[in-house]
Amino acid sequence: MLHYAVVFLVIALIAALFGFGGIAAGAVGIAKVLFLVFLVLAVVSFIFGLMRRG
Repeated sequence: MLHYAVVFLVIALIAALFGFGGIAAGAVGIAKVLFLVFLVLAVVSFIFGLMRRG
């Protein structure tokens, strides 16, 4: 999931470099959502890992 967030961020940077503002904004939005989903899943996994050991 984090890999896809980074890919969309790179796509956004390249699109912004070439002047495609709409595409860049869309890719940044997707990258933000994917990164937030990754963070939530990482925290949930960490909490369940702690509960399993305890």
